[in-house]
Amino acid sequence: MKKLCFLLFLCFAFKGFAQDSTYTRSVINTLTSKQFWGRGYTKDGMKKAATYLAESYKKIGLLPMGSGFQQDFSFPVNTFPGKMLVEINGKKLIPGKDFIINNESKGLKERAVLQKIDSTKYQAGQELQLLLKDKLTWSVATEVATTTTIQLNKKSISTTPKEINVDIENQFIENFTAANVCGLVKGTQYPDSILMITAHYDHLGGMGADTYFPGANDNAAGVATLLSLAKYYAANPQPYSIGFICFAAEEAGLLGSRYFVENPLVPLAKIKFLINLDLVGTGEKGMTVVNASVYPKAFADLNQINDEYHYISKINPRGKAANSDHYFFTESGVPAFFIYTQGGPAAYHDVFDVAENLPLTEYNDLFKLIVGFNQKLMGTK
Repeated sequence: MKKLCFLLFLCFAFKGFAQDSTYTRSVINTLTSKQFWGRGYTKDGMKKAATYLAESYKKIGLLPMGSGFQQDFSFPVNTFPGKMLVEINGKKLIPGKDFIINNESKGLKERAVLQKIDSTKYQAGQELQLLLKDKLTWSVATEVATTTTIQLNKKSISTTPKEINVDIENQFIENFTAANVCGLVKGTQYPDSILMITAHYDHLGGMGADTYFPGANDNAAGVATLLSLAKYYAANPQPYSIGFICFAAEEAGLLGSRYFVENPLVPLAKIKFLINLDLVGTGEKGMTVVNASVYPKAFADLNQINDEYHYISKINPRGKAANSDHYFFTESGVPAFFIYTQGGPAAYHDVFDVAENLPLTEYNDLFKLIVGFNQKLMGTK
């Protein structure tokens, strides 16, 4: 009878799934648009994204965790708001596609002759170096180096690099202000017991005035899945409270989640389990669960649900790792899984991680698996 009731619950709960999939895709398209400029550190990209998420929480019907939906904090960051010119042998290169500048680099204006150091490294004096790469990936730095390093896509030039002309502008911001966006659906029976769902909304932002990194899989997909789950739980309150946090500054070193753990808006002891979603826009080759070996019973429960309903083709276990926003929660005693999917487009930390290439292969199944797992945690399944 219990299983029959759960099946009936799933039938009614997921009746509007086509609409939710459309909503999820719409969120991804919005977050990866030029308006949000890579949800980063120039053109108010991260601030605009935080405002959009707070408004989304309000429309969905979430309650703030604190006095408002946004939890502000600040940190230093190196940014590139303006000039981004690189020429090799007189050929002007395209930012993001032909080259990237290392995130910790200082600004520099210089025309120089390149000296070959080895097969992949060239030098121009003490302040400028050129690295030949097969793939360009970018990140975020919280300090500035004494040199300027440019990574060049090997396919972008057909001759040996001999001369270089650069005009690059950087701006170091000592106190960049960001915000975690935090909301809650209050539990109907045990409101002091919380199941938390998290995802970072920040990405890499822009490199220069004309190039930004959309961050579709990393991590607009995770945020969109979180918002879709928030819609579901707002319409279907559970015995436990369900919390939702979109973290800022994950790409800068898990700074948003660390700040929340050090300044929690709810007591950490009340968080019974946390699911962190990052890179969940694919799934052709299954998914991986970080902390599977740390919480073997919870991982067994997750697999039991998946085996019963055949949601995800394969769930790979992984041990403890400091590779996303679950980490500081785990270190503080909060049980947590970090879930990411495999397969599909290989774009990562580059300009090619775009919404139109993101398949959302396992979105519906992952959604159902999370709902079922939370039911198991609450003892209602």
